[in-house]
Amino acid sequence: MKAFFLPYQIAWIRDSSRIKLMEKSRQIGMSWTCAYSLVRRHSMSGHNRDSWVSSRDELQAKLFIDDCKKFAEILNIAVSEISGTRLIDGFDAKSLGFSNGTKIWSLSSNPDAQAGKRGTRVLDEFALHPDPERLYSISYPGITWGGSLEIISTHRGRENFFYKLVEEARYGGNPKNISLHRVTLQDALEQGFLAKLKESLPPEHEISEMDEADYFNYIKRSCADEESFLQEYMCEPADDNSAFISYDILQRCLYREGTDWHSLESPSNFLYLGVDVGRAKDLSVFWLLELVGDVLYTRDVKVLRDTPFSEQEAVLHSYLKMPLLRRAAIDQSGLGRQFAERAAERYGASRVEGLNFSSSIKEKLAYPLRSRMEEALVRIPDDMDIRRDIRSLKREYSSGGNMRFFANRSENGHADRFWALALACHACREMYNIGRVELVKKRGTAFIW
Repeated sequence: MKAFFLPYQIAWIRDSSRIKLMEKSRQIGMSWTCAYSLVRRHSMSGHNRDSWVSSRDELQAKLFIDDCKKFAEILNIAVSEISGTRLIDGFDAKSLGFSNGTKIWSLSSNPDAQAGKRGTRVLDEFALHPDPERLYSISYPGITWGGSLEIISTHRGRENFFYKLVEEARYGGNPKNISLHRVTLQDALEQGFLAKLKESLPPEHEISEMDEADYFNYIKRSCADEESFLQEYMCEPADDNSAFISYDILQRCLYREGTDWHSLESPSNFLYLGVDVGRAKDLSVFWLLELVGDVLYTRDVKVLRDTPFSEQEAVLHSYLKMPLLRRAAIDQSGLGRQFAERAAERYGASRVEGLNFSSSIKEKLAYPLRSRMEEALVRIPDDMDIRRDIRSLKREYSSGGNMRFFANRSENGHADRFWALALACHACREMYNIGRVELVKKRGTAFIW
């Protein structure tokens, strides 16, 4: 086993606890390790329980089953071919069968897919699931008659149920009797991770010449910011107390990996645009939303850096010429005033609104966006810069009790993407209000929003 696995992986494989949990760095081979562990157990003649794996999305579910099949081949274990996607209780599932009649199932990430099934549970990237607490609640009863519950994840903020499980196991008396594992990037490197990684890379790869310190700094520099590095690689969850948008709220709005989020749901749905204008220090961001029922779906995010206004204006016109673009909201503070005024003159004030970014206007923009995100009524690309930008917005209060929004300025922006999204949501909300007012006027009834 030592030829294939590192000490932290072997510790996980050999741990037979009823409930075990690992808080881990990204990309240290734990999904691969779990696949081996399951195949090893299912190959035993006395094994009589299926295993049910919940991955964060369909692509990861397929890759997990692919890893299981590779290990079965390495161990010379007879398995049935991977079936195509099947429906189990109405949910997508892929499976790998063994000669003893048991199967490893890789299921939809929907928590309801776990209901009513007995046997081992593996909840991979648990904190990234839209509702991890519900997933746990439905999965746990499945091991009543045997099997184990295995939870593996990186952190996603301190409000996430995964963090609460870790804290309860470490400091809260461990009432669930969880076997807790923790592997940071530093831990993995000290146990030989880099050597294993180099074995899988071509000799000319830039990592091939690095030592452990070089690789650690290489990964750290690649992260959007210090908070992201600490959370993704050092098992230190981000503090949601100062952030305006918590990781839990943000997570429920992200598109699933592999989603073609640029494609319109319908050619007849209205579109809404938000524009945060910058020039030298800040980015200019154009954020396009499609309204589908009650949900706003991101369809385009264009980021410009140090771009002349003439070129920015050409980009704006390309959006405003779209027949289904119902309304645009533009930051007209400072440099954006002429930008917004010229657009309103050309396309009409009912279609283009300029807003000065005062404290009260920022509050008017930020809170409705957060309310939408809390209800998962907006969809956002799972992009590191976008996530970092949204998370970067903070609130602070003066000694007089006045609140203001702020974000630290960096080369990747100054919460510019957040404000572009907030403006786009505002454009939709304002259009909705206009329609409501006109309807009420026709009925001769007073209306206050």
